[in-house]
Amino acid sequence: MKSGKRFVVPVLIILFGITWLLNVLQIIPGVDWIWTVGLAAVGILTLAAGGLNKLTVVIGPFFLAAALSSILRQTGRLALQHEIPILVIVLGVLLLVVQIVKLPMPAILKPDNQ
Repeated sequence: MKSGKRFVVPVLIILFGITWLLNVLQIIPGVDWIWTVGLAAVGILTLAAGGLNKLTVVIGPFFLAAALSSILRQTGRLALQHEIPILVIVLGVLLLVVQIVKLPMPAILKPDNQ
């Protein structure tokens, strides 16, 4: 088992517990913690299970940014009409970063002959 994959189940359980606790304690009321922590979980688990490559360096941080912007929107600190363009900019920056930084192509995207 790849080293990152062994963390998937424990991280999911921890994130589930955090979500549950945030709901019970009503921390920052009005935030859908299941959705927000779910976005963050996808970002963290992408990096943990996939390692660092051209795909995970885009997907992982993008979902973390989506989780953060979700919290800001749900607490009234960021309007939806600003959230979406900001996330598009973040996606563009991440795509630019993977073109500049030497990262491996994920095995799933490599042609069969490589």
